[in-house]
Amino acid sequence: MQLALTIIFLVISVAMAVLVLSQEGKSNGLSSSIGGGSTETYWNKNKGRSKESILVTVTTILAILFFVLALILSLGIF
Repeated sequence: MQLALTIIFLVISVAMAVLVLSQEGKSNGLSSSIGGGSTETYWNKNKGRSKESILVTVTTILAILFFVLALILSLGIF
């Protein structure tokens, strides 16, 4: 059982790394506040239905699973 959980843990780790690297960066830093105005576009207004929001949701779910599996594996229950 522990071997199976370890393999699942490794798969989740790799999937989470790939998802984090494939997400776009947040460009609301200092440079956008100095030189940029409002960049409201159609895609920014409909972010809840975009590919980016799906990536964020899947990353969040995988992060929760990652921490739960890390806790289970560290306790040595199985």
